[in-house]
Amino acid sequence: MDNLARYLKVNTAKIAVIATFCALSIATNYVLIGVSNVKPMDFIVFLGGFLFGPISGASIGFLSWLIYGSINPYGFVPQVWLATMFAEPIYGIVGGYLRKALGTLAFNGQRLRLSILFATMGFLPTALYDMITNVAYAYSFQQPLLVAIFIGAPFTVLHEVANAAIFGIFSTPTIEILGKVVKEQPT
Repeated sequence: MDNLARYLKVNTAKIAVIATFCALSIATNYVLIGVSNVKPMDFIVFLGGFLFGPISGASIGFLSWLIYGSINPYGFVPQVWLATMFAEPIYGIVGGYLRKALGTLAFNGQRLRLSILFATMGFLPTALYDMITNVAYAYSFQQPLLVAIFIGAPFTVLHEVANAAIFGIFSTPTIEILGKVVKEQPT
């Protein structure tokens, strides 16, 4: 009985974290709806994974796009929705495994090195995400892939550069602050 109570408490806490991070990522997307491809959603999913593990991070990414994509103000295209729903978890998975690799939330004066690492961790998954969504776009609108990539290039570059900047600038301070709340709990 004691194990069941502990299990339910942990799962309730994880569900609350996932719901909170999903709400935050969806809300920030709506707040910044007029700013194309510069949004903190990917960063929030990454943070969820970094702080609470790759499964929680992936869940945040999947559920955020499940909800946001269903009521997306830019319109609903099932193939693109599915691509984003299955590509967004990449950020949470990367965050979770990066935390495992770093092994700590205490960065001890390594800000510049970590900023470069986090910027890279913002850029690389975004390049993969954009490749997946460009393929889905090309398929959805029966465009040759090169045409879809060319049409999407300005948005893709903006998305990748913006994420590199957001991750590079905000990861270390945000993780240090939230890490004090989360403590050094295992992921």
